[in-house]
Amino acid sequence: MNSRKTFPILVVWAALAACHGVAHAQDNGSASQGIKQDARTAGQKVGDAGRDVGHATRDAAVSVGHGARDMGVAVGHGTRDAAVTVGHGARDGWNATRHAVKHAFGKDD
Repeated sequence: MNSRKTFPILVVWAALAACHGVAHAQDNGSASQGIKQDARTAGQKVGDAGRDVGHATRDAAVSVGHGARDMGVAVGHGTRDAAVTVGHGARDGWNATRHAVKHAFGKDD
């Protein structure tokens, strides 16, 4: 081989080596970008999961709070209704007693 054939072959090999080096460097760059993207996605998934847990906790607390409120209202209304019933029963008992006394003493209406 003479120098006229050797020089172009060396230039071609140098160009191929340079292209291979650039391509390899870009692959490493994309690999690191892929790792960064995977890490970002994992972080977002963790954040989303934490947010979901927080929302579920809030919803459970609201449900418990509303249940307690509703039970308090029901107990309060039950107490009111029981008091009304006792009061009405006492009035009915008094009316019956008054009627019996009037009947016993002959002062019926």
